[in-house]
Amino acid sequence: MLGAPPVCYGKAALIGTSGAMEHGAAVLHPTLGKPVRAAIGGGKFLMPSNHKVGALGGQIDLPLGHKDKPWSFDHIDTMTVSVPDAPRADEIILCIGMSDGTRAHPRVGKGPNPT
Repeated sequence: MLGAPPVCYGKAALIGTSGAMEHGAAVLHPTLGKPVRAAIGGGKFLMPSNHKVGALGGQIDLPLGHKDKPWSFDHIDTMTVSVPDAPRADEIILCIGMSDGTRAHPRVGKGPNPT
């Protein structure tokens, strides 16, 4: 669905209140990361991730980072994800985010590691 191959990726899990944060970590590392990297043709660095326990309608911040250049600040971003009727107490919401470029309107070349 992207206009070009993905260069940024990230993952997140929002665990229902009957679960534990470790349940999110168990499905994110490496169960989800390895297949995603294989599907997009690799990635030198780990997918940034986030996991937390939350109630129905809770929000999770999904981090994004460059798949090969972890210090490319113009590619570092976060998106907030919410599903109004989830997670129920015994559910886990799994999220994968990808981007084919930098975040919108970065200050290219202004930081210590210009892209």
